[in-house]
Order: sequence, then C-alpha cells, then structure tokens
Amino acid sequence: MTAYLIRRLLFGAALIFLSTIVSFTIIRASPGMMVVTDDPTVSQQYIEQRRHLYGQDQPGWKQYCNWLGVTRLFSSKADPGIFQRSLGRSSKYDQPVSTILPARINATLILNVVTLLFTWMLAIPLGTYAAARQYRLPDKIATIFSFIGMSLPGFFLALLLLWLFASRVQWLPPGGLRDPLNHDQMSVVNQSLDYLRHLIIPVVVLTFGALAGLQRIARANMVETLGQQFITTARAKGLSEMSVIFKHALRNAINPLVTLLGFEFAALFGGAALLENVINYDGMGKLLLDALYNKDSDLIMSVFLIGSVMLVVGNLIGEILLAWVDPRISHA
Repeated sequence: MTAYLIRRLLFGAALIFLSTIVSFTIIRASPGMMVVTDDPTVSQQYIEQRRHLYGQDQPGWKQYCNWLGVTRLFSSKADPGIFQRSLGRSSKYDQPVSTILPARINATLILNVVTLLFTWMLAIPLGTYAAARQYRLPDKIATIFSFIGMSLPGFFLALLLLWLFASRVQWLPPGGLRDPLNHDQMSVVNQSLDYLRHLIIPVVVLTFGALAGLQRIARANMVETLGQQFITTARAKGLSEMSVIFKHALRNAINPLVTLLGFEFAALFGGAALLENVINYDGMGKLLLDALYNKDSDLIMSVFLIGSVMLVVGNLIGEILLAWVDPRISHA
C-alpha cells in the first residue's frame, strides 16, 4: 500500500503540473485583457502601467514562470510564486490572493459539506428502498422525482424558492451568506441561526439536483446486486429480507458509490458558480466567475490549482475507501 500511495502521489503531482500548464494556456488564449476599470475616462497610459505592474505585458512563458516562482529562484527582485508559497496578487481586488481565498473557501466548504451529507443520507436509503420495490409505486414515484431533479435547472429552482419563501411569505432571507446589516450585532447563537437560514435555499437546491443522479445510481446498483446468485442463496437459507438487503446486497452495491465519493470530495471547493450568483452567495464559484470576467490571472490559476489538488486527493481517498470496504481489492 505504501508503494502504491507513493506512485499515486507522484502521478498526482505530475497531473497537477500539467493541469496548470493547460489552464494557463487557455487563459492566455482567451479573448480580452485584464479589466482595470470601467471608467471610460481612464487614460491608456494608466492601463498600460497597471498591466506592467501585474506582469500582463510580458510573454506568456515568463508570466507562467513568474506564477510558479521560477523567476524568483534566479532573481531576488522578482515576486514570489508557488514555489515560495505565494499565490500571487489579484489585479481586481489589488491584494494577495491568499487573503481573498480563505473566506470564500470556508463559505463554499460549509455549503457543499452540508449538501454532501444530506445527499448521501437520503440517496442511499431512497435508492435501496426503490430497488427493493422495483416497478412498484414507491419506485415509480422516486423515478419521477429523480427525472425532475436531473432536468430542472438549479438556478430556476433557486429563483422559484426565493420568490416563494423570501418574497411572498418572507420566511427566509433573499440570498446572501448572512444578514448584511444586523449580523455583527447578534449573539453567537443568533449568528449561527442567521447562517443556517441563509443556507436553507442553496442546500435544498444543490441537494435536490445531486440527489436525483445519486439515487438512480444507488437504485441501479442495488437492482443488479439483488439479481445475483448469492442473494438467491441468502434468501434460500431463510434470512429475513432486511438482512438480505442491508447485510448482503447493500455492502456489495455501495462499492461504485465510494468511487463517486472521491469526485464529490473534489467538488467541495469548486462551488456552484451559477447558483452562487443567483442567490448572491460569496463562495468560490462566484469568485471564479468574477475572476474570469476580469481575466484576473493569478486568482484564476489559484482556483484551478485548488481544484486540481482536490481532484487528485479526492480520487486517492476514494480508492483507499474502496479498498477498505471491499477486501477483494488490494493496492499492492
């Protein structure tokens, strides 16, 4: 297992390095330039000065080396980069990227962790229940809701919930992460409740969309497992149906879901860009869209780097968990 982990980590490091090259190439090839200001009265000289300040007037290969920190290895006058544990400086916010990301990461992490917990707590029991009653009324109802969840756009559901619960009945806040006026004056308990009230709509929207696909996968795996010979043998031995489903079938049907868990772990820091913009939720998705609009290279590259690292780590965790739940799998 140790040798396997070392090989996977080395492969992951190479994959992350290649992903940064591809990401930087796409950013450079995209049209437009760094947005400095929306004021049409600003002179072209000022714009060029700002581009020079952030290194936007240099060749692409040199900008990439500056971001990595390779230039700093040969010149102490160069700005630090990744090798010096610096993520660069945002041209839009005019401050280090490392000071911008923590608050956005925390917001997105809370949202996605809560969504992930609700999705898995509901998807596996619903998929198992639907598979055990295949083609009956509960299975058909679950299928209908799954198709609705997979076909209904998340931003439309968010707008619908905002209109109903925030505008019409006014039970929930109209988006955002917290109350912009009264949050700081609240007690700790009320601040926690304020965060929870703002999380209800985005968690419901994300869970409804993710639950649809995961529940169908869980159902399909359970249907396939329940048709295998060892399940027939277990029933022939006189085991109860609950024991057959949860002790024998579910343990074998859950293996493909563990693999999916690695990809969902990688998405924890990705955020839901469109949803976050609709509800004005200050997370990583909204930050990435703003950075792309302003062509904020250092900020974009930092977000992509985090996504690449989490994808590699998530897949590794998924493979380790799969070997743990299934003794037949061995990583030599």
